[in-house]
Amino acid sequence: MYSNKENVNILTALLVAHGIHHAVVCPGSRNAAIVHNLNECPDITCYPVTDERSAGFYALGMAQALKEPVVVCVTSGTALLNLAPAVAEACYQHQRIVVISADRPPQWIDQLDGQTLPQPDALGRFVKKAVSLPEPRNDEERWYCNRLVNEALISAWLRKPALINVPISEPLFNFENKELQEQRMICYAEPSNIFADIVENGLAEDFCHACKPMIVIGQYGMIDDELIRVIDKLKEHVVVLYESLSHPQGGIAFDEVLQRIGDDERYLPDFLLYCGDSIVSKRLKKFLRKGVDCVWEVTEDGEIHDTFMCVDAVIDGSASTVLCNFSEILSHEPFIDEYIETDFTLQDTSEFTRLWHTAIMSQEEARRTFIPSFSQMATVKCFEGLFCEGIVHYANSTAIRLANIYAKHYVYCNRGVNGIEGSLSTAAGFSCVTEEKVFCVIGDLSFFYDQNALWNQNLRGNFRILLLNNGKGGIFNMLKGLEQSPARDKFVSAEHHTTAEGICQQNDVVYLKATNMEEMQQGVDTLLNIESGRPVLLEVLTDAEEDERVFRDYYRSLRVK
Repeated sequence: MYSNKENVNILTALLVAHGIHHAVVCPGSRNAAIVHNLNECPDITCYPVTDERSAGFYALGMAQALKEPVVVCVTSGTALLNLAPAVAEACYQHQRIVVISADRPPQWIDQLDGQTLPQPDALGRFVKKAVSLPEPRNDEERWYCNRLVNEALISAWLRKPALINVPISEPLFNFENKELQEQRMICYAEPSNIFADIVENGLAEDFCHACKPMIVIGQYGMIDDELIRVIDKLKEHVVVLYESLSHPQGGIAFDEVLQRIGDDERYLPDFLLYCGDSIVSKRLKKFLRKGVDCVWEVTEDGEIHDTFMCVDAVIDGSASTVLCNFSEILSHEPFIDEYIETDFTLQDTSEFTRLWHTAIMSQEEARRTFIPSFSQMATVKCFEGLFCEGIVHYANSTAIRLANIYAKHYVYCNRGVNGIEGSLSTAAGFSCVTEEKVFCVIGDLSFFYDQNALWNQNLRGNFRILLLNNGKGGIFNMLKGLEQSPARDKFVSAEHHTTAEGICQQNDVVYLKATNMEEMQQGVDTLLNIESGRPVLLEVLTDAEEDERVFRDYYRSLRVK
């Protein structure tokens, strides 16, 4: 019988799934549920050691001999601190130690309760990965708990000590679960031999056997011509989706497709490969979180980014390398190690790819033919229709979403954390080290927040700014339900009546202004083509309510008639 504590059971099941068979256990009441589970589990052998200082070194010796991760489990409080010397030694020896510490619930830390101290960071930089598990109450917290344990155990297999801190609320000693539930185990493919690893782990076979395969490419550095050819080849067999932050030819209209199809699960893949960093589309995240049978993530930092809440494997390598491997599989010419055998017979995916292709082409036509009235949308459509050369940075929020509708070239955007600050400074810095024209398309709040980017003597005439000013954070008008709050415009959207004219005067920036469609079109043409030794800014002043109406009309126009 196993513990009633769900986080303890998730942890135990994943220790077994990740091939961990040995645990050094120390006495205590708070960790009793963990020790009980380890002892109950037939796949794990426990070794009792009373002194935690010694227990850590016992685990180190076992890890040295076994060449595999070894657990050392302690109770709450100073017990964990006593492991520091052993963990520090394991860190510099690159030994696989998994520290599991029981803990009090976080609300009781620093409240003069017994055996409580801040444990998640107690071992500092001597552990590569430190996680503190939730006590799950719903599916999202169960997913979070599962993901954290997977992250820590993958780190341990990579010869880096890991800390898994387990808060446990009273009652502590209920042991009524007959068996452990099977848990999602996230596999890891090392960069040294990616192809062999994805074959050995069955991932290549999953790809070949998929009837509805999909590749999603998040924000990615400039893709070279060879990778473009690889992506085009993959499109013959796989649905490949990307935004303007990922491809030199701009994005694919998948956000609009998802708006139209709603909950139609015919469009849901049974295999997903996710490359690159973040994506803008919330619709895609929501759609794919419905569940995909097999999900791999390609990551260049070795970390797990479980964007769609169902990742099965992490491939530590570049998107370019992995996509080329898949291209080889499609060519039936994969490099196979003599010890690896697998079936590379591909399934017929034509129905799924044709379904997506038809929907994307239909939406591309609807996007092309929609004619917005004077608005921020009309401004970006005009800019992108006339743009032909240079570098384009978009700020976050409404600006980048408009870029994904109209841009047909690679777009730079600060999507690491998605903040509005610094977009203008980033584009300005870029312009200082290139002779190309650098354009920054930016909303008013982002611009005024970062206006000191123009207070810089290094700026030249190759820096151009398209300022979309509707007097507030316009994206807040699009958030359903927020219109009911009387605080929305003044306090949430930061409504204002500021223009950039004075800022441009004080910083010697050429200032242009547009208040209607004709002025905007002329201004965009001037912004793109004027010869100037100083930066140029075009401020397009629009109405926030009209911007909202045009945006909603656009999405209504995409619906199947």
